[in-house]
Amino acid sequence: MTPVPDDLTSDASRLLIVVSGPGGVGKGTVVRRLQELDDRLWLSRSWTSRDPRPGEDPTSYIYVTREQFDAHIEAGGFLEWVDFLDYRQGTPLPEAPAGTDVVFEIDVFGGEAIAKAFDDPLLIFVDTPSVEVQEQRLVGRGDPPEKVASRIERGHMEREKAAELGYVTVVNDELEQAAADIAALIEARRAAKP
Repeated sequence: MTPVPDDLTSDASRLLIVVSGPGGVGKGTVVRRLQELDDRLWLSRSWTSRDPRPGEDPTSYIYVTREQFDAHIEAGGFLEWVDFLDYRQGTPLPEAPAGTDVVFEIDVFGGEAIAKAFDDPLLIFVDTPSVEVQEQRLVGRGDPPEKVASRIERGHMEREKAAELGYVTVVNDELEQAAADIAALIEARRAAKP
């Protein structure tokens, strides 16, 4: 793993928040809503070597070629990265502005790497009310049947891993309620910080 940047570890009041969850649960939508509600949250945008999905927000990721991604690995530019289905995805070294809390919207295996690198990050697992709802959302966003099946299968593994790592689960049945639930977790953790 790449050495942790000093600016992330030197500010004891800075909160590190990991938001994970299976494909199709609405993590990105929830995180965007959180940022609208709280200007102290700074999102570390992940890199991906896949193409944007139809209708996907172009600011969801930093989209790069496989060659650019691999060059960034060689340069030590990621906190963590992973081969994910048929592409690579990784968390770049963040350059968060002073006075902000950092949000990592990454999978549970990336969350595990963050938890090993930093003291006491807030681990939040966003999920759907059921696997059937997850499947409906994946189909609704245009994922082909084979991708839906892969993401459902991977979702089972991610849920198990999240439980093992001590993630707090928030069900995204209704966006405003899910965002409010996560905002309350963030405020409680801030109140407990020095």
